[in-house]
Amino acid sequence: MKIPFLDLGRMEASLKHRLKERFSDLLDAGIFSGGKEVEALENSVCDFLKSSFSIPCANGTDALELALRALGIGPGDEVIVPAMTWVSTAEAVVMVGAKPVFWDTDEEGLLRKDWEKAVVSKSKAVIPVHLYGKMVEMADLTVKAKSLGLFVIEDAAQAYGSFQNGRAAGTWGDVGCLSFYPTKNLGALGEAGMCLTQDEFLAEKLRLLLNHGQPLRDQHELVGRNSRIDTIQAAFLNVMLEDFEANQQKRKTIAKRYLDAFSGIEELGLPSGILDSDHNAHLFVIQTEKRNELRDFLVKKGVGTAIHYPVILPEMKPFAIVGDFENARNLANIGLSLPLNPYLRSVEVDVIIECILAFFRK
Repeated sequence: MKIPFLDLGRMEASLKHRLKERFSDLLDAGIFSGGKEVEALENSVCDFLKSSFSIPCANGTDALELALRALGIGPGDEVIVPAMTWVSTAEAVVMVGAKPVFWDTDEEGLLRKDWEKAVVSKSKAVIPVHLYGKMVEMADLTVKAKSLGLFVIEDAAQAYGSFQNGRAAGTWGDVGCLSFYPTKNLGALGEAGMCLTQDEFLAEKLRLLLNHGQPLRDQHELVGRNSRIDTIQAAFLNVMLEDFEANQQKRKTIAKRYLDAFSGIEELGLPSGILDSDHNAHLFVIQTEKRNELRDFLVKKGVGTAIHYPVILPEMKPFAIVGDFENARNLANIGLSLPLNPYLRSVEVDVIIECILAFFRK
Protein backbone atom coordinates (compact mmCIF):
# COMPACT_ATOMS: atom_id res chain seq x y z
CA MET A 1 0.00 0.00 0.00
CA LYS A 2 1.31 3.44 -0.99
CA ILE A 3 0.16 6.19 1.37
CA PRO A 4 1.05 9.68 0.09
CA PHE A 5 1.77 12.51 2.50
CA LEU A 6 -0.90 14.48 0.61
CA ASP A 7 -2.66 13.73 -2.67
CA LEU A 8 -5.03 16.49 -3.75
CA GLY A 9 -6.23 14.31 -6.59
CA ARG A 10 -8.15 12.33 -3.99
CA MET A 11 -10.86 14.98 -3.63
CA GLU A 12 -14.22 13.28 -3.33
CA ALA A 13 -16.36 13.08 -6.44
CA SER A 14 -19.02 15.46 -5.13
CA LEU A 15 -16.44 18.17 -4.48
CA LYS A 16 -14.91 17.77 -7.92
CA HIS A 17 -18.39 18.02 -9.43
CA ARG A 18 -19.15 21.24 -7.55
CA LEU A 19 -15.82 22.76 -8.59
CA LYS A 20 -16.45 21.89 -12.23
CA GLU A 21 -19.94 23.39 -12.04
CA ARG A 22 -18.61 26.63 -10.55
CA PHE A 23 -15.94 26.84 -13.24
CA SER A 24 -18.60 26.33 -15.90
CA ASP A 25 -20.66 29.14 -14.38
CA LEU A 26 -17.64 31.46 -14.57
CA LEU A 27 -17.05 30.62 -18.20
CA ASP A 28 -20.65 31.49 -18.97
CA ALA A 29 -20.48 34.75 -16.99
CA GLY A 30 -17.21 35.79 -18.63
CA ILE A 31 -15.93 37.61 -15.52
CA PHE A 32 -12.39 36.62 -14.57
CA SER A 33 -11.21 39.57 -12.45
CA GLY A 34 -13.16 40.88 -9.48
CA GLY A 35 -16.90 40.37 -9.39
CA LYS A 36 -19.36 38.58 -7.14
CA GLU A 37 -17.16 35.59 -6.32
CA VAL A 38 -14.47 37.85 -4.84
CA GLU A 39 -17.09 39.79 -2.86
CA ALA A 40 -18.62 36.54 -1.60
CA LEU A 41 -15.20 35.28 -0.45
CA GLU A 42 -14.55 38.49 1.47
CA ASN A 43 -17.94 38.33 3.17
CA SER A 44 -17.66 34.63 4.04
CA VAL A 45 -14.20 34.99 5.57
CA CYS A 46 -15.25 38.09 7.54
CA ASP A 47 -18.26 36.23 8.90
CA PHE A 48 -16.37 33.07 9.83
CA LEU A 49 -13.31 34.74 11.34
CA LYS A 50 -15.22 37.72 12.77
CA SER A 51 -12.85 40.09 11.00
CA SER A 52 -13.86 43.65 10.16
CA PHE A 53 -12.07 43.56 6.81
CA SER A 54 -10.71 40.81 4.55
CA ILE A 55 -8.72 41.81 1.48
CA PRO A 56 -8.01 38.97 -0.98
CA CYS A 57 -4.73 39.07 -2.89
CA ALA A 58 -2.65 36.92 -5.21
CA ASN A 59 -0.88 34.75 -2.61
CA GLY A 60 0.29 34.55 0.97
CA THR A 61 3.74 35.98 0.27
CA ASP A 62 2.19 39.04 -1.31
CA ALA A 63 -0.07 39.37 1.74
CA LEU A 64 3.00 39.74 3.96
CA GLU A 65 4.65 42.26 1.65
CA LEU A 66 1.43 44.27 1.31
CA ALA A 67 1.05 44.33 5.10
CA LEU A 68 4.58 45.65 5.57
CA ARG A 69 4.10 48.33 2.91
CA ALA A 70 0.71 49.38 4.28
CA LEU A 71 2.34 49.92 7.68
CA GLY A 72 5.09 52.04 6.15
CA ILE A 73 7.92 49.64 6.87
CA GLY A 74 10.92 49.92 4.56
CA PRO A 75 14.64 50.73 4.30
CA GLY A 76 16.34 51.31 7.63
CA ASP A 77 13.66 49.42 9.59
CA GLU A 78 14.01 46.11 11.40
CA VAL A 79 11.38 43.41 11.78
CA ILE A 80 11.59 40.56 14.30
CA VAL A 81 11.02 37.16 12.66
CA PRO A 82 11.14 33.63 14.14
CA ALA A 83 14.08 31.53 13.00
CA MET A 84 11.81 28.60 12.14
CA THR A 85 9.25 29.41 9.46
CA TRP A 86 8.68 29.19 5.72
CA VAL A 87 11.00 31.49 3.79
CA SER A 88 8.23 33.93 2.75
CA THR A 89 8.14 35.47 6.22
CA ALA A 90 11.67 36.80 5.85
CA GLU A 91 11.54 37.30 2.08
CA ALA A 92 8.73 39.82 2.39
CA VAL A 93 10.74 41.87 4.90
CA VAL A 94 13.73 41.99 2.55
CA MET A 95 11.53 42.83 -0.44
CA VAL A 96 10.36 46.07 1.20
CA GLY A 97 13.96 46.99 2.00
CA ALA A 98 13.81 46.25 5.74
CA LYS A 99 16.00 43.88 7.76
CA PRO A 100 14.69 40.64 9.27
CA VAL A 101 16.05 40.11 12.78
CA PHE A 102 15.79 36.44 13.66
CA TRP A 103 14.85 35.18 17.09
CA ASP A 104 14.72 31.65 18.43
CA THR A 105 11.49 29.71 18.87
CA ASP A 106 10.19 27.54 21.66
CA GLU A 107 10.44 23.74 21.31
CA GLU A 108 7.38 23.62 19.05
CA GLY A 109 8.51 26.30 16.66
CA LEU A 110 6.60 29.32 17.98
CA LEU A 111 8.38 32.64 18.53
CA ARG A 112 10.08 32.48 21.94
CA LYS A 113 8.43 34.70 24.53
CA ASP A 114 11.55 36.75 25.22
CA TRP A 115 11.58 38.18 21.69
CA GLU A 116 11.53 41.74 23.04
CA LYS A 117 15.26 41.35 23.73
CA ALA A 118 15.71 41.82 19.97
CA VAL A 119 14.07 45.25 20.03
CA VAL A 120 16.26 48.24 19.17
CA SER A 121 15.53 51.78 18.00
CA LYS A 122 15.15 50.60 14.40
CA SER A 123 12.59 47.90 15.27
CA LYS A 124 9.21 48.59 13.71
CA ALA A 125 7.30 45.30 13.81
CA VAL A 126 7.21 41.71 14.98
CA ILE A 127 5.86 38.83 12.91
CA PRO A 128 4.55 35.95 15.03
CA VAL A 129 4.09 32.82 12.91
CA HIS A 130 1.33 30.38 13.85
CA LEU A 131 3.47 27.43 12.81
CA TYR A 132 1.82 24.13 11.84
CA GLY A 133 -1.55 25.73 12.68
CA LYS A 134 -0.80 26.30 16.39
CA MET A 135 -1.25 29.89 17.52
CA VAL A 136 1.32 31.96 19.35
CA GLU A 137 -0.05 33.31 22.66
CA MET A 138 -1.39 36.50 21.15
CA ALA A 139 -2.82 38.36 24.15
CA ASP A 140 0.60 38.69 25.77
CA LEU A 141 2.39 39.36 22.50
CA THR A 142 0.10 42.17 21.38
CA VAL A 143 0.25 43.90 24.78
CA LYS A 144 4.04 43.69 24.76
CA ALA A 145 4.29 44.94 21.17
CA LYS A 146 2.03 47.90 21.89
CA SER A 147 4.09 48.88 24.92
CA LEU A 148 7.19 48.84 22.72
CA GLY A 149 5.57 50.82 19.92
CA LEU A 150 5.75 47.95 17.43
CA PHE A 151 3.30 46.82 14.77
CA VAL A 152 2.14 43.19 14.81
CA ILE A 153 1.85 41.33 11.52
CA GLU A 154 0.46 37.84 12.03
CA ASP A 155 1.70 35.17 9.66
CA ALA A 156 -1.39 32.97 9.78
CA ALA A 157 -0.63 31.22 6.49
CA GLN A 158 -0.98 27.82 8.16
CA ALA A 159 -3.63 28.74 10.72
CA TYR A 160 -6.94 29.45 8.98
CA GLY A 161 -9.66 28.41 11.40
CA SER A 162 -7.57 28.53 14.59
CA PHE A 163 -9.21 30.52 17.39
CA GLN A 164 -7.72 31.74 20.68
CA ASN A 165 -10.02 33.13 23.37
CA GLY A 166 -12.71 33.37 20.71
CA ARG A 167 -10.56 35.42 18.30
CA ALA A 168 -9.29 34.00 15.04
CA ALA A 169 -5.70 33.72 13.95
CA GLY A 170 -4.99 36.77 11.84
CA THR A 171 -7.37 39.10 13.70
CA TRP A 172 -5.15 39.96 16.67
CA GLY A 173 -2.46 42.01 14.97
CA ASP A 174 -2.50 45.19 12.92
CA VAL A 175 -2.63 42.94 9.84
CA GLY A 176 -3.07 39.20 9.55
CA CYS A 177 -1.79 37.33 6.50
CA LEU A 178 -3.41 34.19 5.10
CA SER A 179 -2.31 31.77 2.40
CA PHE A 180 -4.72 29.70 0.35
CA TYR A 181 -2.01 27.63 -1.30
CA PRO A 182 -3.55 24.29 -2.37
CA THR A 183 -1.97 22.32 0.50
CA LYS A 184 -3.50 24.51 3.21
CA ASN A 185 -6.58 23.56 5.27
CA LEU A 186 -8.49 26.02 3.12
CA GLY A 187 -6.77 25.81 -0.24
CA ALA A 188 -7.47 27.13 -3.71
CA LEU A 189 -6.64 25.24 -6.92
CA GLY A 190 -3.74 27.59 -7.47
CA GLU A 191 -2.28 30.63 -5.78
CA ALA A 192 -4.31 32.93 -3.52
CA GLY A 193 -3.93 34.85 -0.26
CA MET A 194 -5.56 37.44 1.96
CA CYS A 195 -4.89 40.24 4.43
CA LEU A 196 -7.09 40.72 7.48
CA THR A 197 -7.36 43.92 9.46
CA GLN A 198 -9.72 45.61 11.89
CA ASP A 199 -8.61 49.09 10.82
CA GLU A 200 -10.55 50.83 8.05
CA PHE A 201 -7.60 53.03 7.01
CA LEU A 202 -5.29 50.02 6.66
CA ALA A 203 -7.94 48.11 4.75
CA GLU A 204 -8.25 50.91 2.23
CA LYS A 205 -4.48 51.23 1.86
CA LEU A 206 -4.11 47.48 1.32
CA ARG A 207 -6.74 47.58 -1.40
CA LEU A 208 -4.91 50.43 -3.11
CA LEU A 209 -1.52 48.75 -2.89
CA LEU A 210 -2.70 45.50 -4.48
CA ASN A 211 -4.44 47.26 -7.36
CA HIS A 212 -1.87 49.70 -8.76
CA GLY A 213 -2.88 52.35 -6.21
CA GLN A 214 -6.31 52.72 -7.84
CA PRO A 215 -9.49 53.44 -5.91
CA LEU A 216 -11.13 53.74 -9.35
CA ARG A 217 -9.83 52.75 -12.76
CA ASP A 218 -7.21 55.21 -14.10
CA GLN A 219 -7.19 57.12 -10.79
CA HIS A 220 -3.87 56.38 -9.08
CA GLU A 221 -3.39 57.60 -5.51
CA LEU A 222 -0.06 55.87 -4.77
CA VAL A 223 2.45 53.46 -6.28
CA GLY A 224 1.02 49.99 -5.94
CA ARG A 225 1.28 46.73 -7.80
CA ASN A 226 -0.91 43.99 -9.22
CA SER A 227 -1.72 41.43 -6.56
CA ARG A 228 -5.41 40.92 -7.26
CA ILE A 229 -6.87 37.48 -6.60
CA ASP A 230 -8.10 35.62 -9.66
CA THR A 231 -11.89 35.40 -9.76
CA ILE A 232 -11.55 31.70 -10.58
CA GLN A 233 -9.56 31.03 -7.40
CA ALA A 234 -12.03 33.05 -5.33
CA ALA A 235 -14.84 30.93 -6.77
CA PHE A 236 -13.02 27.69 -5.99
CA LEU A 237 -12.38 28.90 -2.43
CA ASN A 238 -16.08 29.64 -2.01
CA VAL A 239 -16.77 26.00 -2.89
CA MET A 240 -14.02 24.75 -0.56
CA LEU A 241 -15.48 26.79 2.29
CA GLU A 242 -18.64 24.67 2.11
CA ASP A 243 -16.63 21.67 3.36
CA PHE A 244 -14.18 23.44 5.63
CA GLU A 245 -15.66 22.63 9.04
CA ALA A 246 -16.37 19.00 8.13
CA ASN A 247 -12.79 18.62 6.92
CA GLN A 248 -11.49 20.17 10.11
CA GLN A 249 -13.33 17.53 12.11
CA LYS A 250 -11.70 14.82 9.98
CA ARG A 251 -8.27 16.30 10.71
CA LYS A 252 -8.93 16.39 14.45
CA THR A 253 -10.20 12.80 14.42
CA ILE A 254 -7.03 11.56 12.74
CA ALA A 255 -4.88 13.66 15.10
CA LYS A 256 -6.61 12.09 18.10
CA ARG A 257 -5.98 8.61 16.74
CA TYR A 258 -2.29 9.44 16.44
CA LEU A 259 -2.15 10.89 19.95
CA ASP A 260 -3.91 7.88 21.48
CA ALA A 261 -1.65 5.43 19.64
CA PHE A 262 1.69 7.13 20.30
CA SER A 263 1.22 8.52 23.81
CA GLY A 264 3.24 5.71 25.41
CA ILE A 265 6.35 6.08 23.23
CA GLU A 266 8.96 7.82 25.37
CA GLU A 267 11.26 8.50 22.40
CA LEU A 268 8.56 10.40 20.54
CA GLY A 269 7.52 14.01 21.11
CA LEU A 270 3.93 14.75 20.12
CA PRO A 271 2.35 18.10 19.15
CA SER A 272 0.72 19.72 22.17
CA GLY A 273 -2.75 21.22 22.00
CA ILE A 274 -3.51 19.94 18.51
CA LEU A 275 -7.07 19.08 19.54
CA ASP A 276 -7.67 22.56 21.00
CA SER A 277 -9.37 25.43 19.19
CA ASP A 278 -6.14 27.43 18.84
CA HIS A 279 -4.63 24.70 16.65
CA ASN A 280 -6.23 23.90 13.28
CA ALA A 281 -4.34 20.61 12.88
CA HIS A 282 -2.68 21.76 9.67
CA LEU A 283 0.34 19.55 10.34
CA PHE A 284 0.99 16.71 12.77
CA VAL A 285 4.69 17.11 13.55
CA ILE A 286 6.34 14.51 15.73
CA GLN A 287 9.83 14.91 17.19
CA THR A 288 12.39 12.14 17.54
CA GLU A 289 16.17 11.87 17.58
CA LYS A 290 15.66 8.96 15.18
CA ARG A 291 13.88 11.18 12.65
CA ASN A 292 15.92 10.18 9.62
CA GLU A 293 15.83 6.47 10.43
CA LEU A 294 12.08 6.63 10.99
CA ARG A 295 11.54 8.48 7.74
CA ASP A 296 13.57 5.91 5.80
CA PHE A 297 11.66 3.09 7.50
CA LEU A 298 8.31 4.63 6.57
CA VAL A 299 9.43 5.18 2.96
CA LYS A 300 10.19 1.46 2.70
CA LYS A 301 6.70 0.75 4.05
CA GLY A 302 5.16 3.05 1.45
CA VAL A 303 4.26 5.85 3.88
CA GLY A 304 4.94 9.41 2.76
CA THR A 305 6.16 12.05 5.22
CA ALA A 306 7.55 15.58 5.03
CA ILE A 307 9.95 17.83 6.93
CA HIS A 308 8.73 21.33 7.82
CA TYR A 309 11.43 22.69 7.66
CA PRO A 310 14.87 21.09 7.27
CA VAL A 311 16.87 24.37 7.34
CA ILE A 312 16.22 27.34 9.60
CA LEU A 313 16.19 30.79 7.99
CA PRO A 314 19.41 32.11 9.61
CA GLU A 315 21.30 29.23 7.99
CA MET A 316 19.98 29.90 4.47
CA LYS A 317 22.31 31.64 2.02
CA PRO A 318 20.15 34.79 1.53
CA PHE A 319 19.79 35.40 5.28
CA ALA A 320 22.93 33.80 6.73
CA ILE A 321 23.69 35.02 10.21
CA VAL A 322 25.37 33.56 13.29
CA GLY A 323 23.21 33.35 16.38
CA ASP A 324 21.69 31.25 19.14
CA PHE A 325 18.75 29.44 17.56
CA GLU A 326 19.00 26.21 19.53
CA ASN A 327 15.30 25.30 19.65
CA ALA A 328 14.60 26.13 16.01
CA ARG A 329 17.70 24.24 14.85
CA ASN A 330 16.78 21.23 16.96
CA LEU A 331 13.25 21.17 15.52
CA ALA A 332 14.68 21.28 12.00
CA ASN A 333 16.77 18.22 12.85
CA ILE A 334 14.19 16.06 14.64
CA GLY A 335 10.77 17.16 13.35
CA LEU A 336 8.77 14.91 10.98
CA SER A 337 5.31 15.61 9.58
CA LEU A 338 2.96 12.63 9.32
CA PRO A 339 0.09 12.47 6.83
CA LEU A 340 -2.86 14.48 8.16
CA ASN A 341 -5.55 15.49 5.69
CA PRO A 342 -9.25 14.85 4.99
CA TYR A 343 -8.45 12.49 2.12
CA LEU A 344 -6.72 9.87 4.27
CA ARG A 345 -8.63 6.61 4.54
CA SER A 346 -9.18 5.00 7.93
CA VAL A 347 -7.28 1.89 6.91
CA GLU A 348 -4.34 4.07 5.89
CA VAL A 349 -4.26 5.69 9.31
CA ASP A 350 -4.19 2.17 10.78
CA VAL A 351 -1.17 1.31 8.63
CA ILE A 352 0.68 4.51 9.55
CA ILE A 353 0.10 3.88 13.24
CA GLU A 354 1.19 0.25 13.03
CA CYS A 355 4.34 1.16 11.10
CA ILE A 356 5.43 3.72 13.68
CA LEU A 357 4.67 1.39 16.59
CA ALA A 358 6.66 -1.35 14.85
CA PHE A 359 9.63 0.99 14.37
CA PHE A 360 9.81 1.89 18.05
CA ARG A 361 9.30 -1.71 19.16
CA LYS A 362 12.48 -2.73 17.37
